[in-house]
Amino acid sequence: MAFCQQTLHENYVQKIDGSSLLFSMQAIPGGTFSMGSNGGKDDEKPIHKVKIAPFWMSTFEVTWDLYEPFLYKDYELSKQVTAGISPEVDAVTRPTKPYLDMTFGMGKEGHPALAMTHYNAIQYCKWLYLRTGVFYRLPTEAEWEYACRAGSNAAYFFGDDTAKIDDYAWYGANAAGRTHQVGQKKPNAFGLYDMLGNVAEWTYDQYHADFYTQFVGKTAVDPLAVPTELYPHVLRGGSFKSDVNDLRSSARSASDPVWKQLDPQMPKSNWWFPEAPFVGMRLVRPVTVPSVEEIMSYYDQAPIEDF
Repeated sequence: MAFCQQTLHENYVQKIDGSSLLFSMQAIPGGTFSMGSNGGKDDEKPIHKVKIAPFWMSTFEVTWDLYEPFLYKDYELSKQVTAGISPEVDAVTRPTKPYLDMTFGMGKEGHPALAMTHYNAIQYCKWLYLRTGVFYRLPTEAEWEYACRAGSNAAYFFGDDTAKIDDYAWYGANAAGRTHQVGQKKPNAFGLYDMLGNVAEWTYDQYHADFYTQFVGKTAVDPLAVPTELYPHVLRGGSFKSDVNDLRSSARSASDPVWKQLDPQMPKSNWWFPEAPFVGMRLVRPVTVPSVEEIMSYYDQAPIEDF
């Protein structure tokens, strides 16, 4: 296992040793911010103070270029510049082969990977950990909003003027019903691209409509709604299908079992949402590294069967 010797909290590029694969990470400073919105939907209320520890977040949404080697061993081998895959990596359970083209004809190279389940996204993080020695995971919902806002209290990280949205996001009005290659729009102040639109991004949290109410008059420290149920989990950022209002920094959305409605398998796949070609993911790496036991506990939770 190759370990990334990242000692300073600064932007860096993660290389996957033995392969031609790499991706960039942005250093997100810790801080306190106002989470939620009193003018949005009920599940965004009330605005409350949240303190966030420093972390890194991937500059771009995870693309097929980085995701596909996890899906298929043969494809992973084709990306190797040195021979073989370690036994640890080889032992990772890979997704079942989807019965549909999971790009939905929208393109692969540079396009965000999509339609993976919450479980699938976490198992990708495990594969990445075994490939790099670095603990990557999904962002918490609070980390995601903090990173998206990048110091802004406005409805959008660029302000309140929706006339500017086309400069920053692929969404329902300009995306032509499809994903686009990452990084074509302007980034936010933290250097993060496509935080709004393109694909909605998984967070680790269980979705609770009233989750914020417990923090009235308090400062929440790295809050997390620990997931215990298969549905719903929180997604953030909106997608290429979204209305501009659903791209606001505080806007929340939730996974839905109808995204597997057409899945002919019984039980339904743990790995894919065949009716959610608008769901993707982005990586986080915490500055404070958990213990190996905590890391494996995060990765090794058994999937809940979906009937």
